[in-house]
Amino acid sequence: MVMTIKLYDLTDDATRRRIFWLLQRLTSFSLWKRKRDAFAIFASEYENAVKTWPEDDPEPLHAGHLPIICEILAAYDQGLSELARGYRFVWQRGEPLEYAVDRYNYLNAYFFPHYNYWERGAQFAPYPPKVNALAQLLHASQYQMEHAPLEPSSLNNDLAQLRSEGLLLSPNAYRNTFYTLPYPVFPEDLPEVPEPVGPVIKSGEKVPCDGIWEPVVVDQLKLLGIVPVGNRSLRGNGCFNYFIRDIRAPNLRNDETRTPVKTHWRLLWEDKRYADGIIPDESQYFLEPPSPLQPNRDTVTQVRTGDICPVSGERQTDEYGGKTLRVEAGVVMPDMLVRDNLGELTVRWVTWRMALTNAHIAAMPMTCS
Repeated sequence: MVMTIKLYDLTDDATRRRIFWLLQRLTSFSLWKRKRDAFAIFASEYENAVKTWPEDDPEPLHAGHLPIICEILAAYDQGLSELARGYRFVWQRGEPLEYAVDRYNYLNAYFFPHYNYWERGAQFAPYPPKVNALAQLLHASQYQMEHAPLEPSSLNNDLAQLRSEGLLLSPNAYRNTFYTLPYPVFPEDLPEVPEPVGPVIKSGEKVPCDGIWEPVVVDQLKLLGIVPVGNRSLRGNGCFNYFIRDIRAPNLRNDETRTPVKTHWRLLWEDKRYADGIIPDESQYFLEPPSPLQPNRDTVTQVRTGDICPVSGERQTDEYGGKTLRVEAGVVMPDMLVRDNLGELTVRWVTWRMALTNAHIAAMPMTCS
């Protein structure tokens, strides 16, 4: 028998607090406003790039994306005006913020459909540097599990959006093939998960209010193990999810058979934010990671094309004739364009190391043989 280790356990208080906080963060006005503002920066840069792209470039940008980009911005503006007043129907199917996410996913999938880098809705090779810079601006408006509050799809068996704690807690979930989303920084003191006092509903029933719900197993107490009696107990049976009012409570998925199963859902927290038209201070959702240490013998690390730069500074590669450039922490390390024997430019992945300056060398401790 193969033993599997469960990395995250929702009977653990710290795990419960993190999932609860992350769901509140993903459904906050401030996060969706940040998504909109980051996308607006991308939209401006993309429009300018289309207008100034060299006409003789064999790998042109797709100007046909501009109407979709405008539609996404308009959907954000409409959805945010409603969310700011506490109306969360904007995440229902066909409503503004659900539409913005749907169109974003299409734009991301078909961003640069050039046969050297893309096939059938998927990128399979690193984009050219200029295109990659625009792609990184696009991804700056994306958050891991941002579809958590969206209405479950009947095309996906009405399954709950968040089916595993690891989708929010595992750093691997934030890593995509050609880009990495920033991992959230948690406050030192996470709020407690409230004691559930709300209603219990079944899969398929209408959700009575916006909020965070927990799947539960209903244990009916029995007399002599045969006849059910009045009292019943509830115990957790999976990952918290965020539901909006009037949708149908979703199913879970059986991990062994991979089939949908019905369950009960218990309300943990009713979301009443913004109903008074006031947006509170939500800066706790966007804490900055600790500043990286200045380069020293331990932080002068090697990174490959596609990796995230751990430390700002001059980076150098000795491959294909060598190159030096400055890269900021958090940026994806670039590739190199190299001419082959026929004079054609080809993309090459290389290893980058910190280019040691005299100041860095002087700061290193001396070693004696």
